[in-house]
Amino acid sequence: MTNSTLAQGSLRAGRREWIGLGVLALPTLLVALDISVLFLALPHLSEDLGTSGTEQLWITDIYGFMLAGFLIPMGNLGDRIGRRKLLLIGAAAFGAASVLAAYAASPWTLIAARALLGVAGATLNPSTLALISNMFRDDKQRGVAISIWAACQFGGAAFGPILGGLVLDHFWWGAAFLMGVPVMLLLLVTGPILLPEYRNEQAGRLDMTSVALSLAAVIPVIFGIKELAAGNSETPTVALVALAVGLGFGWLFVRRQGRIESPLVDLGLFRQRVFSIALAAMTIGAGAFAGTSFLTSQYVQSVADLSPGESGLWLAPTGAGIAAGVLLSPIFLRFMSQLAAMVGGLVVSAVALLALTQVDADGDLVFVVVAIAFTAFGCGPLFALGTGLIVGSSPVEKAGAAASLSETSNLLGSTLGLALFGSLGAAVYRSDMGESLPAGVPEQAADAAKETLAGAVAVAGDLPQGADALVTAARVAFTDSLNVVAAVAGVIVAVLAVVMGVALRDKNKGGANQDAPEQAAQTEQAEQAAL
Repeated sequence: MTNSTLAQGSLRAGRREWIGLGVLALPTLLVALDISVLFLALPHLSEDLGTSGTEQLWITDIYGFMLAGFLIPMGNLGDRIGRRKLLLIGAAAFGAASVLAAYAASPWTLIAARALLGVAGATLNPSTLALISNMFRDDKQRGVAISIWAACQFGGAAFGPILGGLVLDHFWWGAAFLMGVPVMLLLLVTGPILLPEYRNEQAGRLDMTSVALSLAAVIPVIFGIKELAAGNSETPTVALVALAVGLGFGWLFVRRQGRIESPLVDLGLFRQRVFSIALAAMTIGAGAFAGTSFLTSQYVQSVADLSPGESGLWLAPTGAGIAAGVLLSPIFLRFMSQLAAMVGGLVVSAVALLALTQVDADGDLVFVVVAIAFTAFGCGPLFALGTGLIVGSSPVEKAGAAASLSETSNLLGSTLGLALFGSLGAAVYRSDMGESLPAGVPEQAADAAKETLAGAVAVAGDLPQGADALVTAARVAFTDSLNVVAAVAGVIVAVLAVVMGVALRDKNKGGANQDAPEQAAQTEQAEQAAL
């Protein structure tokens, strides 16, 4: 047996590592459950708490915004204090915040609880992916482990709607948030036994100035984009100022990372073309998928008029689709390159999204479910293989920081997709309802009906006459908004597929390497593996 074979064998993970991977799947499953269940619970909590359209968007968005803002600092913190330690701290905090969300008595209390959940979630995601890089040193095993991890993260929605729907059929909406508590308790009990601890003993101190700059960059930019996307003509100046402030702090953050000894972000990674394109593609793909699936979930429940339990069953193919796309990615690589698998998947997603533009408000439930399932399936290879490219390009001691970049791209893309596409859909809905609102609807009821579909359904029950006409108009307006969002998302994904194929084809043909000399060997290895 050769020395290389012996070395390779010594890297292979055993039973303990694979059982540990199951433990790491718990928090990633919880993230998917939390998002998918919220979509189902939104109409119920909106009616109970009396939320406006803007408050609904904040309830859905704030979790992801805080998660994205704190991922990079938390990924670096885990490298320094211990990845398992940070994971367990986050699990305890997430469980406590889940209880607060479940018993929220007002929209803004729920928004605050969701913000705390986002901060706690930021301690979970980079820790799980970074620990996988420690536990699985063999390239093939690590690829399978990341695919399983990604399937849990993105495919937890496969049974999340089913479980969430059953819970909402029998309990109040707050019970949906309590589902995370036993999951976190199980992680707290099994984590110290099954998971190894790892910290970078050579890491410098966490640069708090960089932490502050990263938050000061992310939050104002997100706020500004939200306000502009909402079309709020009363505050365009505030939104533009917020964008300018956020971009200014972002520039300061990037400059500081290039000057300090222990940066939060290793800027050298971005000199690798494959790394940078994979990161950008995951952000855009996640945004298009999240924004469209948010509207399709509302279509299933509110336009098709199904119960939460029935809605969960109908939405299960979405999660199953993305889980299948992720888990089949290693098999695809037996027949094609990573580039071909990712670009081919994006083409499938683009076609499925454009098909959604043909949906109407009557009898298209099966068509909607199949289309969004194929959209999810097409995104699977990009998420699984892109994550592997990003994490595999970083040294083991910086795996937490690299994982945080991967997670940030995904979650920032998802939350921005929810904000931008949600705001676009809301604008189309309001415009249509303004033109098609039935005569005789009281002013207060009309205002509520113009805000959201759930608001229209809620006030229709109190109208002495014209309730059916109001609900029908609202469902048609919502379907029109879905058509517009799907068209925009489909075009974006199609352009992304073309750009990825063209940009990375040159590398595949052996184009000139423009990376810095000190990155050349690492870049060549990563890009050959990708292409």
